[in-house]
Amino acid sequence: MSEKKKHFGSIFNTTWGFYLLVVFLFCLKTYIAYQTKFTLGTKGSLQEFILAINAIPAALLTFGIALYFNGKLKYWLLMIVDFIESTWIFANIVYYREFSDFLSMGIIKGSGNVQNNLGKSLMEILHASDFFVYIDIVILIILLIARVIKVDHRPFKKWKAFAVSLASFALMGGEYALASTDRSGLLTRTFDNNYIVKYLGLNEYAAFSAYQTQKESATRSQAKASDMNSILKYLKNNRAASNIKYFGKAKGKNVFIIHLESFQQFLIDYKVNGKEVTPTLNKFYHNKNTIGFDNFYNQVAQGKTSDAEMMLENSLYGLPQGSAMTTYGSQNTFQAAPAILDQKGYTTAAFHGDVPSFWNRDSTYKSWGYEYFFSSEYYKTKPSYSVGYGLKDKIFFKDSANYLQQLPQPFYAKLITLTNHYPYELDKQNIDFPATKTGDKTVDPYVQTAHYLDEAFAEFMQYLKKTGLMDNSMIVLYGDHYGISNNHRPAIAQLLHKKTITSYDLAQFQKVPFMIYSKGLKGGINHTYGGEIDVLPTLLHLLGDKNNNTIQFGTDLLSKQHDQRVAFRNGDFVTPKYTKVGSTVYLTKTGKKITPTTSQQKEINSIQNHITTELSLSDRVIYGDLLRFYTPKGFKPVDSKDFTYKYTNALDNLKKSQKENPTSIEAENSGKSTMNLYKTDAPELK
Repeated sequence: MSEKKKHFGSIFNTTWGFYLLVVFLFCLKTYIAYQTKFTLGTKGSLQEFILAINAIPAALLTFGIALYFNGKLKYWLLMIVDFIESTWIFANIVYYREFSDFLSMGIIKGSGNVQNNLGKSLMEILHASDFFVYIDIVILIILLIARVIKVDHRPFKKWKAFAVSLASFALMGGEYALASTDRSGLLTRTFDNNYIVKYLGLNEYAAFSAYQTQKESATRSQAKASDMNSILKYLKNNRAASNIKYFGKAKGKNVFIIHLESFQQFLIDYKVNGKEVTPTLNKFYHNKNTIGFDNFYNQVAQGKTSDAEMMLENSLYGLPQGSAMTTYGSQNTFQAAPAILDQKGYTTAAFHGDVPSFWNRDSTYKSWGYEYFFSSEYYKTKPSYSVGYGLKDKIFFKDSANYLQQLPQPFYAKLITLTNHYPYELDKQNIDFPATKTGDKTVDPYVQTAHYLDEAFAEFMQYLKKTGLMDNSMIVLYGDHYGISNNHRPAIAQLLHKKTITSYDLAQFQKVPFMIYSKGLKGGINHTYGGEIDVLPTLLHLLGDKNNNTIQFGTDLLSKQHDQRVAFRNGDFVTPKYTKVGSTVYLTKTGKKITPTTSQQKEINSIQNHITTELSLSDRVIYGDLLRFYTPKGFKPVDSKDFTYKYTNALDNLKKSQKENPTSIEAENSGKSTMNLYKTDAPELK
């Protein structure tokens, strides 16, 4: 018996034995992480088998680096590689919990925004069980220190190390071939990142992401003017004419874009304990002068809010990886809403109670043609004024009104709220609404911050009414992305009063509000299917701008020719007839899962091809900076050097503009401030 034990121990006292032990433990914990920390959606025995083995080839390769070294160094290298690999798993666990996606090289490239997105709520996101990914390292180090496992000082033959490297590459090829039998075109078609991790593993996903990022960087230098031809041809064939019933109905009016942070459509008319979560927004949604869309979807990817802004103001999709605003906002040419309206006599301004560098806004907004950007440095600050990601909404709206009253009219103003952002924090003095009782601590306070946002919006609306801005403005509200991710299925089921949640339910859960108010506008609930990509052409037509020559991939939601195919960044889609999630198809009206007939499959394939083409062409515009080659008639390309957002410069420019064009609300009030009309119950200001 003792001889057997001795023989068993001696296996791990060799370089080869210890190497295989490290690889085995690493692959085991990776598989456990796949099953417990991510929602990869494996179906069938083949996918389960692939998931179980997909970490092996890359682990053999990366840990195999240590085999090229001798003595204690190779053991140290094994532990260092294990630590780096484990930290990659750990980082993805944390990121996935918040964003239902994996870290990409594009996101890491904009690391400041990753830190901003995660750092402020890290303690809320972390679970003690996340640290299990480091347990094997701790155990192995203890075994080495206690000399239960002894260091093998004998040189490991280099040809054997090389053979291990070759074998790992061969296994990667075999793994990819096996995955391709179940999912063809895995790396060549637009797929959810879950697919790449499920079939190939986290390491291969990281390598693919790095390749994509490098490829994207090289695309700009290789782009040429003729690349615009296919895009112009596509858009010519897919433009939607304006609806004469609505065209120009808001012509000459101010435009308010109010960004409802992390706000989902299900909150509209939703009640907790018999109380409306958002009574003011509900009334606004049902106002006779408001067009409310109940089949409007967020279409964001990893860029989240920045993707929503990109679509809203450019009618260009966000990127499959990373944030277009972060990576391309400073260098690319755009034909954005602020620039279009500025050249038609509008004053343009953005308001945001956080640092100007967040999502690279301070640079991107210049490229988009924003004349003013009022960021955190323009607002009074006290510790009690901020929570979570920045200024509390009631204080933000009130302080923003001071600058709004000075803007020459007509103006285009975007106000980005913040309080209804994960982790949905709010101090006790501002909580006056009950939390839900799903038992999910992430989900339950969501209605409380949404209710606070509603109260802040109510105060702002009262100010607009008192100043007359309500009557001479088009007020647009939209939710940028989900507030509750798909990782909270049990809680979502309770919120929606369902026993179980399907992929269809989760796809429909991606609906966000989109409402357009303008006095005299014939309102009502519009059931048209659309998304954030469609906002810009819709608003321009309402403002009386045909805008038939700029590059926009969305179509007017009010047009009879509007394309009701809603594309998601991962290639899924929703139409009035079909909802496609991964490889599964549902009937949109009933949520019934179907096995498509031949004719249905032909129809679905046609929709899929259209969406894949559209996403690809939009990406081509951003990656290649193609708009530098195309200037539509009547549009002047933006020179970002024309703008400065420094505090003193901006205020001086604002005063100068008021003198040259005395049409502001303040000017209409005989030069007196209207801030006495703004009433708020914010306890911090009392």
